[in-house]
Amino acid sequence: MNSILMVCLGNICRSPVAEGILRQKLKQEKLHEITVDSAGTSSYHIGENPDPRSIKNAKAHTIDISTLKARKFTIADFDKFDSIFVMDSSNYQTVIALARNKTDSAKVKLLLNTKWPNQNIAVPDPYNEGPDGFETVFNLIEQACDVLVIELKNNLLKNK
Repeated sequence: MNSILMVCLGNICRSPVAEGILRQKLKQEKLHEITVDSAGTSSYHIGENPDPRSIKNAKAHTIDISTLKARKFTIADFDKFDSIFVMDSSNYQTVIALARNKTDSAKVKLLLNTKWPNQNIAVPDPYNEGPDGFETVFNLIEQACDVLVIELKNNLLKNK
């Protein structure tokens, strides 16, 4: 797994935070060969920076996502990425509906199943929430990314 895509609805709250957290953790672990990106299932915010509340919350955790730009998930992403992590069941259904075959479908997983396997827990959308919602989202994503980084390290060691 050398390329990972994080996906939420608008690509301005959850998925850019997931991208930022995972990039930082990969950098800390010197796993430079793994690339991370993010996208949204909707076109609401294409070209926009993340939500200012997401930027502020990430910055409070020493992660800068301020320069990221929202984009929409495309079928080509199945070819570009080894794994596609979605934030909730709605994102999952939207991405799976675009899958061309079983290989595409197999790449799509709920992010929090990394930490809590088979529980299908959603990363809640903080867009209509206050600051606490953004902190909750950050903490959930960080826990999942901690487990994901361990899996990535183990896979890289196995393949060497």
